[in-house]
Amino acid sequence: MSVAWIRPSPRRLTAAVAAVVLTAAVGGCSPRPATPAQPLPPDSGYRAVLEEFSRRMLDDGAPAVLIQVRVGGDEWSAAYGVRNLDGGSRAEATDPVHVGGITKSMVAVCVLKLAEEGRIQLDTPVSAYLPDFDRVTHAPGPVTVRQLLQHRSGMPSVDGPLYDPATVQQALTTKVSLADLLAMAGRISWQAKLAQGFEYSNSNYIALALIVERLRGRPIGEVIRTDIIEPLGLTGTSMTAAGPPPSSMVHGYITLDRRQLDVTYPAAQIDNAAGGMVSSVADVNTFYRALLQDRLLKADTITQMQSPLYARYGLGVVRWNDLCTNDFYYGHPGDVPGYGTIAMTSADGTRQLTMAVAFPPEPLQSGAPRILQEMQAIAEDTLNATCQAAPSGPVQAAAGRPARHASGSVTNSVKSSVTNSAKSSATNSVTLRQESLGQ
Repeated sequence: MSVAWIRPSPRRLTAAVAAVVLTAAVGGCSPRPATPAQPLPPDSGYRAVLEEFSRRMLDDGAPAVLIQVRVGGDEWSAAYGVRNLDGGSRAEATDPVHVGGITKSMVAVCVLKLAEEGRIQLDTPVSAYLPDFDRVTHAPGPVTVRQLLQHRSGMPSVDGPLYDPATVQQALTTKVSLADLLAMAGRISWQAKLAQGFEYSNSNYIALALIVERLRGRPIGEVIRTDIIEPLGLTGTSMTAAGPPPSSMVHGYITLDRRQLDVTYPAAQIDNAAGGMVSSVADVNTFYRALLQDRLLKADTITQMQSPLYARYGLGVVRWNDLCTNDFYYGHPGDVPGYGTIAMTSADGTRQLTMAVAFPPEPLQSGAPRILQEMQAIAEDTLNATCQAAPSGPVQAAAGRPARHASGSVTNSVKSSVTNSAKSSATNSVTLRQESLGQ
């Protein structure tokens, strides 16, 4: 295990990350002027919960668990396990992993930058930017760019060959283009609905990436590099590309026909806008902090990204209740074969948790793994335990959870509260298909 606490220096202090628990209806905090959260000391009890979860994952056969928590100017990073199960070296907190659906947040930034430049109108039909869209997908009616960003188009989700036991081995060596993925979605019946609500679909972000590529004239991975990776100096982040994986990458595994199969860096994920990004937990935190502190997009654009207020999914970001400030955490879950990631960041960017697990080898399954649901619950309650002062008004609980004011007593009760919440997460919440059905 590798663990490190990084203490703040004056220059580093900040100003004041299937099925995950999501619902498309009202059921959480109403935003209000945020009360600054006072960070707990580094020896706070929330670390014990994360350490216990990590040890349990290793006992169940997981190759590695990587975590980074940022509270104010403090950082706690931890790595458990090994980089691969074939006698690999010890995992480090800086090692890259597949981050799945977090790719969607990055694609959304690229789309919204085009909107800021006046080259995309969010409420304009997609066919204005992709002339063949309606013909290829057999859309039952006009679909806007905003509906794609919010997963409100109703377009059937296409997951690709990496998620099918019959084709997964071929997917390790064969690239599938974005155009081919959209065509695959077009072969699934798209039924019109009188009132189309939230319906998570990888196909939405495949279409968005094709728009970006058409307008920028470059592959989506290159656009993400110039829009996000280079400006932020993200040294451990890249789109899956041809060739071998990064040498320090944590390997992921599944089982197929009772045999263990290494699914690290599959060719089918090359330039995949629904879940092809590789990153470190620190880089993911840096990305969401920069996003929420208006360093990638304008403040007005971020406000749009966080809307609509009644939904848990905005424009490429998921939100959870921040009981420290009566505001929200923003981020995204990620789930690709062999890997799961959760990233949450407070609205002001000062409290963050990103956790990645190379899953215990298991057969491919439909829907988000149980482990990812547990990771989401632990992450949310861990961040809710990283403050001492309660908001100045009543705190509304997230759907299915009792309200808890953040106070000094949280330190002593965090372990039981996080554990209980993780156990009850699946039964108390409406679930969303993740990347194997989404990310």
